[in-house]
Amino acid sequence: MPRTTANRHHRAARLAIAALVPFALALAGWQWLLRHPEHNPWAPLNLNDPPGWATRAKLARLKGDAAECRAVLERSKIAFTALAPIGEGPCARHDRTRLGNYPLAPDTPPVTCPVAAALEIWRRDSVAPAARRIMGSEIARIEHLGAYSCRRMYGGRRGPWSEHATANAIDIAAFVLEDGRRISVLEDWNGDGPRARFLRSVRKGACTSFATVLSPDYNAAHADHFHLDQDDRWAGVCR
Repeated sequence: MPRTTANRHHRAARLAIAALVPFALALAGWQWLLRHPEHNPWAPLNLNDPPGWATRAKLARLKGDAAECRAVLERSKIAFTALAPIGEGPCARHDRTRLGNYPLAPDTPPVTCPVAAALEIWRRDSVAPAARRIMGSEIARIEHLGAYSCRRMYGGRRGPWSEHATANAIDIAAFVLEDGRRISVLEDWNGDGPRARFLRSVRKGACTSFATVLSPDYNAAHADHFHLDQDDRWAGVCR
């Protein structure tokens, strides 16, 4: 074969290989995503999957879509009850979802479905592991101060309506361990002991699933609780 012809064949072969490399890499990447749905932005959200790159974005897409959110709960085998809409005006609650197997106390209040989904992820990926790692015990109860309150922010007569007005928020006050110890936001936030480390750990963990997380570090109004919500206006507020 003449040298010029051989060179042309070699160049053609190199070009063909070069064209196949991106395709092979893309195929390998797609296969990896199929094996890791927590990182796959196109895979349906399942709350039983470990946290991944795409989890937060998938949770954000549930805001305002109660039907899709409840489909996620069903797919994830999370017990819940969908309650009828109630109320009117700024305090109308079109999405009332009550978790069926969550250790809230003194009761399990109806919240929006995105808050319910975030609570599940928070318990699994943050609260329970931190309790075992830092406190050496399992969680028995998570005490709250309420979810629904038809009011404006900070109880004022003017200004934006609180996320509590539609139960798109919940205030967490304390955690009770299975060994009987109670960890209070009001009493145990300050310091550097295990109780304070636990509270800071679960506060930080909440920021991966909730849109807004406010703690005693934010202001005096939150000295005794964590405010957790799925506000559409904000994303990633963690203080």
